[in-house]
Amino acid sequence: MKLSTSFKNAVVVSAVVLCMSGFALSQVSTAKLKKDKKNDVATAVADKAAPLPAPSSAEAAKTDDQSPEAEAILPYYDNYLKEYRLGPSDVISIEVFGQCPDYCKTGITIPPNARISYPLVRDGVMVAGRTVEQVAAEVTKKLDEYIIDPKVTVTLDKASATRYSVMGNVATPGVRVMDRKVSVYEAILEAGGVTKAGDKKKVALVSYGKDGRLTRRTVSLADMEAGKSEMVYLSPGDQVFVAGKGFSIEKAFEILGRASSLRYMMGSPF
Repeated sequence: MKLSTSFKNAVVVSAVVLCMSGFALSQVSTAKLKKDKKNDVATAVADKAAPLPAPSSAEAAKTDDQSPEAEAILPYYDNYLKEYRLGPSDVISIEVFGQCPDYCKTGITIPPNARISYPLVRDGVMVAGRTVEQVAAEVTKKLDEYIIDPKVTVTLDKASATRYSVMGNVATPGVRVMDRKVSVYEAILEAGGVTKAGDKKKVALVSYGKDGRLTRRTVSLADMEAGKSEMVYLSPGDQVFVAGKGFSIEKAFEILGRASSLRYMMGSPF
């Protein structure tokens, strides 16, 4: 069968158009690929150049609490609370995981006989002279025959024993029970005295006011020892800080204001 010249020309033109279309599509795809690659490179460069996010307030506080002052202050209070022996007028709370409100009691004031009442325990629980961990173990033992694997937590809500603390550049810093009238001089002496790094002229006396706010004044131990100033006596809940190398009173004062656990432990009214 013989094809006409016009039909042949049409076929040739179609073939040329298809080739050009394919070439054009190829160029578009290549350009798009280059553009996408360029965008990816730009994004990577931008990500690399972008500033890191600022640390959260919690992270900043954590870093702040790793300061020398925090390391010199907080462990003593934490250990004291952990080793604290319960007595009359102290306030505790008992929680059994998954068993509230039936077996959870809050705001338990320890009575003079130091025996508290508790559900399912007919004779109550004796808490005098025990730590919160020991009381938790006792309650766990009592509940074991009624509840499968009870998870008991006992917390100290308020410690009523009168305390004071001596921190900073002294030989043996720590929290102590105030069983008599104590002067700043005696408090520091019982803490082993001022170390070589301490400054006897810069002793801070920190107290909680009636409004719950911290108040601070600076006294000179050197003047007391030399008889140049009157002896200064502590009030219940006072905290003595001896300044000097490696221990800033300003930083300690700031940390003390944030540590809520110290408020009820050291005699704050709230």
